[in-house]
Amino acid sequence: MSPRGRHAPPAGDPPSRHPSRAEPSIWHAGERRKHQDQPKHRRTATHGQRCPALPGRTAPHRTAPCVTEPRRTAPLAPDSKMPLPSVPKEVAIGTAMLGVAFATGMLAGKRYPSLVFGTPKSSTSGMIGKSSPLRQYILDHSLREHPILKKLRLLTADHPWGRMMVSCEQAQLMANLVKLIKAKKVIEIGVFTGYNALNMALVLPDNGRVIACDINEDYAKIGRPLWKEAGVEHKIDLRIKPAIQTLDELLASGEAETFDFAFIDADKESYNEYYEKCLCLIKKGGIIAIDNVFWNGKVLKPRKDDLAAQSIHRLNEKLLRDARINISMLPIGDGVTLAFKL
Repeated sequence: MSPRGRHAPPAGDPPSRHPSRAEPSIWHAGERRKHQDQPKHRRTATHGQRCPALPGRTAPHRTAPCVTEPRRTAPLAPDSKMPLPSVPKEVAIGTAMLGVAFATGMLAGKRYPSLVFGTPKSSTSGMIGKSSPLRQYILDHSLREHPILKKLRLLTADHPWGRMMVSCEQAQLMANLVKLIKAKKVIEIGVFTGYNALNMALVLPDNGRVIACDINEDYAKIGRPLWKEAGVEHKIDLRIKPAIQTLDELLASGEAETFDFAFIDADKESYNEYYEKCLCLIKKGGIIAIDNVFWNGKVLKPRKDDLAAQSIHRLNEKLLRDARINISMLPIGDGVTLAFKL
């Protein structure tokens, strides 16, 4: 989504949106396994050899295997415990799911090289172009969109700046994550017409809420009637003011570590500040989704005059080394990073 968290778009051209075990041996009839195949710490007496007699005992007449005891380590004290990482089950499951999704995307890219992000014929909005047959296949075989949500998507697509809307397949992933962690409190930074706010509100329990932050109420007015039609208007708390101000107010009112999920998609120059404040507001096991982390591929070589690309690139590098979270960067839409708070 394009920058819109601090300044409304100009009336002219639309803003830039996106340019073991080991394998068992096979035994054939009449074959015997040779003594060399035995593990290194176990050796077998050869023909005519006898094992050394144990103290007080007579060595057996027949040959027997000689076993070398493996080195033993001192046992742990009875009251000592092995430290285990404290990761909620839902987060572990979600991370595994996302790993599968990423691997699938990479395999698709290898099979369909003309669709891979960065190649001459590819779209500039992600790994798979919006107009590609493969993306349409993905939508035809995975998208489950609420009728009113679809209505708002099509309405927004006709808007001059409709390309600022989050992609429907990405929105569905956000909703699935919200359901997976059984979220009740959500933050959205950057609302536009409210497609993703509606998307998340639909899967929240009746007492759940979305704190929706934006500075332009005109766009939100497009989605408001549909929020009401879907019966979730009471779940969406729209706050028309700078998002930093809203986040500070939430922290000041004692709501730190009470939110389950946050979605960041506003002005890119403020991404780091949004992330840090959301990290304070999100509880352990919560998720922060950060959109547009590819920024139309400009993060590869950010120009000195492109503050948005520089800001996103710096945050991407920071997230990689941030010990407070686990992350997954996914090639969906214009790139989205999921940060799981530890």
